[in-house]
Amino acid sequence: MAMLFWERGLRNAVTKKAMQGVQLYCTSVVSGRERVNGVDLFYQQTGKGDHAVLLLPGALGSAQTDFGPQLKSLSKDRFTVIGWDPRGYGNSRPPERDFPLDFFERDAKDAVDLMQALRFPRFSLLGWSDGGITALIAAARNPSLVNKMVVWGSNAYVSPQDVKIYNAIRDVSQWSERMRRPMEEVYGAELFIKTWEGWVDGIGQFAQRPEGSICMELLPQISCPSLIIHGEKDPMVPSFHPQYLLKHIKGSRLHLMPEGKHNLHLKFAAKFNKLVEDFLNQ
Repeated sequence: MAMLFWERGLRNAVTKKAMQGVQLYCTSVVSGRERVNGVDLFYQQTGKGDHAVLLLPGALGSAQTDFGPQLKSLSKDRFTVIGWDPRGYGNSRPPERDFPLDFFERDAKDAVDLMQALRFPRFSLLGWSDGGITALIAAARNPSLVNKMVVWGSNAYVSPQDVKIYNAIRDVSQWSERMRRPMEEVYGAELFIKTWEGWVDGIGQFAQRPEGSICMELLPQISCPSLIIHGEKDPMVPSFHPQYLLKHIKGSRLHLMPEGKHNLHLKFAAKFNKLVEDFLNQ
């Protein structure tokens, strides 16, 4: 599973470099907190465009750790870009993160309600990994609010193969120090272990549901134009997942990146950003 650890390490290495770019070249990034559903949700915002775009991070992720190149480089004239930290992640603490069976539904409601609180009546969703699952649910539940959706590294159900992948990376003591350090800097060593193990258990519990469904039944309700991106070398998300999304989200399209892995939006940021901008501008 060294490849998986390397993936997370590259995510953090690229993010650090990208966020340095944000600080140096994008002084228009502003941060704030908004009280939503009983929690103070942290967000970052940049750009002045008419098209609002919400960035939804992956497991234990945040706007800063997961979307540096997007905050820096997505068009400031065309888009207003908002990155958020879901409850219990990053700077949206307290509370500590927990993983009840409805945690994706809870995140989807928080995300939509945050955008409404920030006075964005309509917006598009860019969701990575767990954030993509949240985006799928948000788009299905709120068709009148969502303009377009882009998801990558995401799945609508948990298969036995997925459970094996999750369990293989459960023990963070097996990760190198370089891979653990960025998350430990955010959460502290003990809370990182607790939260990560909670996530593994939380995502794994869906395997006990019929067909392993997270949100399979909601996909036909998604009506917005939807772009699914998949890295063909993604070690975390088998290729049958994007194919399932393509089949069950009406009118969706799939773009494959042959060299892309789970963090394709970081490693191939320029190509990814152009692909997303072209889609959102159509």
